[in-house]
Amino acid sequence: MTRADTRAEPASTNFPGFVDLQVNGTHGIDFSAEGLTRGDCLRAFELIRSRGSAAFLPTVITSPVDRLVRNLRVIADAAREYEHSDAVAGMHVEGPFLDPTPGAIGAHNPDWVLAPDPDVFDRLFDASRGTIRILTVAAGTEGVERLIEHAVGAGVVVSLGHHMGGYAAVRRAADAGATLLTHLGNGIPHDVNRHENPLLAGLAESRLSAGLITDGHHLPGELIGVILSVKRTENVVVVSDAAPVEGLPPGRYSSLGNEVEVTADGLVINPVNRYLSGSGRTMLQCMNHLASLGVLSYDELLRVGLENPARCIGIDPDRLRGPGVSFSADERRFLVSDAISD
Repeated sequence: MTRADTRAEPASTNFPGFVDLQVNGTHGIDFSAEGLTRGDCLRAFELIRSRGSAAFLPTVITSPVDRLVRNLRVIADAAREYEHSDAVAGMHVEGPFLDPTPGAIGAHNPDWVLAPDPDVFDRLFDASRGTIRILTVAAGTEGVERLIEHAVGAGVVVSLGHHMGGYAAVRRAADAGATLLTHLGNGIPHDVNRHENPLLAGLAESRLSAGLITDGHHLPGELIGVILSVKRTENVVVVSDAAPVEGLPPGRYSSLGNEVEVTADGLVINPVNRYLSGSGRTMLQCMNHLASLGVLSYDELLRVGLENPARCIGIDPDRLRGPGVSFSADERRFLVSDAISD
């Protein structure tokens, strides 16, 4: 993909903020943690919003069902209390209906993976007070098409991720109603079949929009360009996939049930198996990395970071309120007004 022509871009412009469909926590607050409190959630909500996200989906990952039920209730109740409650646009449940294959499962605990089960989904949906907006499932697992149809019937966007499905499995999931790909290019083993693999299958299925983590670590810039060329900007959404350790200084931590190392440049990695464990970057920082690649114009950047994700979960982007974000065309950089930008 060639570099975007930025000559017509304004010197600066302002908008409410981005829409982040996948944020696992921040500053040591883990939305999937045992013992999560409403106070934790309220603090996390303010940190996420104040640093550039006008709307976002707190995300819970594969955990024991009782914990998922409890945490979804806690998050939903905190969202009702939050001063800017419209910023918490619902929740993203990433698991537990994933593929436990090493590499595909990523940072999720394979011991807590479940087979697709509409009854379990109903428990989670009720616990969320009906606010689950995205459910990530694995394509190709037995019974997943029935679960997809059930969740879509409840008004939930179903996304495919952490799976080993090839072309046929991904096609069946799209036939059942799946419309999104969770962090395409990640959540798969390092070594896969050169032709039949989840990355190529996701690219080939035109009915599926692609979620991308553009933090500078999850995907090389060249692959981001390829995905944008195939899917086109109208079918791409940027997510931060921010880990609970986002915002913490470099060091060793426990995050999402894993021991991780956080580096000075925001890499969050399991030091043993070298798999990534979420991102150490905010949505604003992910958008700034994407902007620095020079492959998208200002309007295209807003499309993938604001308009597409908003519409994906049924939000009118023109009605968003947020901290206020500006763009400097000279620096190719987004900045938050009256808030922390990095």
